[in-house]
Amino acid sequence: MAYTVQRDVRDQLRAWLPKIVLSPTIAILAIFVYGFILFTTYLSFSNSRMFPRYELVGWQNYEKLFNLRAWDIATTNLMIFGGLYIGICCILGLFLAILLDQRIRHEGFIRTIYLYPMALSFIVTGIAWKWFLDPGIGLEAVVHSWGWESFSFNWIKDRNMAVYTIVIAAVWQTSGFVMATFLAGLRGIDTEIMRAAEVDGASSFALYRRIVIPQLRPAFMSAFVVLAHMAIKSYDLVVALTNGGPGTSTEMPATFMYSYTFTRNLMGIGAASAEIMLLTIAAIIVPYLWSELREKKA
Repeated sequence: MAYTVQRDVRDQLRAWLPKIVLSPTIAILAIFVYGFILFTTYLSFSNSRMFPRYELVGWQNYEKLFNLRAWDIATTNLMIFGGLYIGICCILGLFLAILLDQRIRHEGFIRTIYLYPMALSFIVTGIAWKWFLDPGIGLEAVVHSWGWESFSFNWIKDRNMAVYTIVIAAVWQTSGFVMATFLAGLRGIDTEIMRAAEVDGASSFALYRRIVIPQLRPAFMSAFVVLAHMAIKSYDLVVALTNGGPGTSTEMPATFMYSYTFTRNLMGIGAASAEIMLLTIAAIIVPYLWSELREKKA
């Protein structure tokens, strides 16, 4: 009888131990993530300025937000940056993955080189590219020292071109990650299908266009979701590289949110911009998760 009781106690401990271990993490997540999301939502409907206020003003902050020229500039820059960033990363990552999939020599070393930038923080990447693109000390100065005096590359100082320098730095950092994602997808494709197509006389271009790339749809979706999420919340790279300038030419929603919340002391408008960013990310991630769950059930 005593042995049975001890066994029941041990079984109950085994069942409760994972819950006990995970409960602090779940509590912290609930408070400091979802709790603050709800708090930010509340602030977006309040008249908060330097400090939180709890007097609700309805949709006034959202109306003011969409009437601000700075928000229009930030969203336009995000569309330019996000479109180029996602498109170039996917194309370049796929190209590199196809090259590495040819079982070339020293593949592990080359793959490590491509993945290394992902180990750096966006702050380090932004500062490094800021030095490299600075006309006074970077690429332009080096080329001038070689004797090519007419060479000019001052995009980082040009209001019309500065946003493209952010694209260059972001692509440099994350294209290796996209390459690894596509390479994992390529290694998971059934080789028998490809061999059968080669026997039927399919060219390499047709092989990749009709067989390989369509089977990489999950990898494309994963890369798109990750890159879109990183583009929407891009803050540290922008601050380190251009600090939103020249002027507001590289302002992004994340830098707009920080500026209006902590610099201009318009916390209600800043919270409203944060909610728009959250809804945009949710509009990307939720359909992706729903399609993944549907495929697993099927």
